[in-house]
Amino acid sequence: MLDGAMRRLIDPPLDRLGRALAARGVTADAVTLAGLVLGLAAACLIALGWPGIALGPLLASRLADGLDGAVARATRKTDFGGYLDIVSDFLFYGAVPLGFVVLDPAANGAAGAFLLTSFYINGATFLGFAILAERRGMETRARGVKSLYFTGGILEGTETIVFFVALCLWPYWFAPLAWGFGVLCFVTALSRVLLARKVFPPG
Repeated sequence: MLDGAMRRLIDPPLDRLGRALAARGVTADAVTLAGLVLGLAAACLIALGWPGIALGPLLASRLADGLDGAVARATRKTDFGGYLDIVSDFLFYGAVPLGFVVLDPAANGAAGAFLLTSFYINGATFLGFAILAERRGMETRARGVKSLYFTGGILEGTETIVFFVALCLWPYWFAPLAWGFGVLCFVTALSRVLLARKVFPPG
């Protein structure tokens, strides 16, 4: 819901930094992989009982997630770069809740499983819509220049990062926060299915 406004705010400084990195020979794929390593390090820190310390690499990973696109725009966008970016994002989004489940399986196991299930269906509706949009030649830049067609929803990347930050700040609230966020993910997924039925009518 907030990604469009956030992109307009952060894209100009990211593009400047992306051009500077590209001028020094840094590739977009290298930035993507660095962001993934930072994100997985954050998940490991959470699992080890240090969610507060995990905030640093978690936020740095999201900075890298924005920077890889900026570097690509300053050099050359590739299909593989877009593919690597979305795969890395999905791994990161799954690893952080897993970290909280490993931290306290008894307290967080059920809520974590529900949250991951909601991420799974939300991701399926997102990618399914993107595939059909690509087949029909649909384009949008509402959330910046992307390799895939991005559909909106109640919960997008910005809201998810805010949610992860809240989990790191208040880890003992993981279960109620996860149940609530998971419900909103299912609502987002349902809204995308209804949109797909309208845009891609059956028959």
